[in-house]
Amino acid sequence: MKLLVIGSGGREHALAWRLLQSTRVKHIYVAPGNGGTALMSGASNIELSEPEALAAFVKEHGIALTVVGPEAPLAKGVVDTFRRHGLKIFGPTKAAAQLESSKDFAKQFMVRHKIPTAAYQTFTDPIAAHKYIDAQGAPIVIKADGLAAGKGVVVAETLKQAHDAVDAMLGDGSLGAAGARVVIEECLLGEEASFIVLCDGKNILPLATSQDHKRLKDADQGPNTGGMGAYSPAPVVSPALHQRIMQEVIQPTIAGMTADGIPFTGFLYAGLMIGPGADAQRAIKVLEFNCRMGDPETQPIMMRIRSDLLEVFEHAVKSTLDQAKIDWDPRTALGVVMASANYPDTPRTGDTIQGIPEATADCVVFHAGTALKDGVLHTAGGRVLCVTALDNSVRATQQRAYQAVAAIKFDGAQYRSDIGWRALDAANGELR
Repeated sequence: MKLLVIGSGGREHALAWRLLQSTRVKHIYVAPGNGGTALMSGASNIELSEPEALAAFVKEHGIALTVVGPEAPLAKGVVDTFRRHGLKIFGPTKAAAQLESSKDFAKQFMVRHKIPTAAYQTFTDPIAAHKYIDAQGAPIVIKADGLAAGKGVVVAETLKQAHDAVDAMLGDGSLGAAGARVVIEECLLGEEASFIVLCDGKNILPLATSQDHKRLKDADQGPNTGGMGAYSPAPVVSPALHQRIMQEVIQPTIAGMTADGIPFTGFLYAGLMIGPGADAQRAIKVLEFNCRMGDPETQPIMMRIRSDLLEVFEHAVKSTLDQAKIDWDPRTALGVVMASANYPDTPRTGDTIQGIPEATADCVVFHAGTALKDGVLHTAGGRVLCVTALDNSVRATQQRAYQAVAAIKFDGAQYRSDIGWRALDAANGELR
């Protein structure tokens, strides 16, 4: 069987890597892929991006199933195109993908269906936005309405930062159409968690919990990024909270999309803020919805899957996810992102990458912003690699991952040294 994975990041490398472990998968094409997928046995990169061209390639090569990784092709309507051609593809339609492609759509949806989220208002007029910020005070969160490649959210700790963010989005047009409208919302406090499920329009299959690290520097300092690392499972999501999240967020979202005439299929990612207190009383609010798996959450999640992921996707496209199960490795998986110089503002590319260790059962380096030129790997994006390890505890997994990180060299490399810190007690290094 031949498969297609659409995308070029670490998420897509990890998906392709896990799918290739199915005994029924003969070959995987990745569009457009990266340096890591180019080097992967059983995989090929293809330089196609437009939905119609991809659909034609799938027909020509007899590809049985397509999995969409990133948000941009979903917002373009690649799922709609494939379905028109009668091709099997896992992902949401263009209309359903608005949960991610428009922050304003998502906020209106959540309010309409009583899904807990931060108080907000939407603006296209910068003067009105500035007045709202002055009235609300700081800290406050400014979000570009559209897709902005991880650069559309500013957590402003001062009024000046908030006003500057509005000027950057609504004033100078630096984010293009994505920033032509902004959502301004209250700043929520607590601990973040990533809750990702698969949906087939009616059935829901939760994936393992995980936690991302959005800030560039240790201890959650510095600017927001696309994600500097992640680990799974996330101890903040206890069994009691898992049940509440399903009941209070995930199930109402899927039911609400169906009620609105937009059945949701694909990955649904709820970025959550979980407040303090006992599990029964802790506030659970949605920070954002994504219509795909998170990156870098995908990498540790894929490391923990022990069953055949192809079977899960086959159930998903047949609307029989209620019959699918995933066997999870009980150990902790943790991924450390190595980013290029000047990330996230103006990432430098073209630096030579050396020292990537060979993959083992307990440590795999997934590529994101890399390119293979004449047999040599170079940096080709902001987030370059995600060094992902498995071990019996968070502390041991950290040590395994950072040992591999230390071996990898490229000019300007930057990474956090504390991925997984919230899962550790500062006194004894044990799970909280």
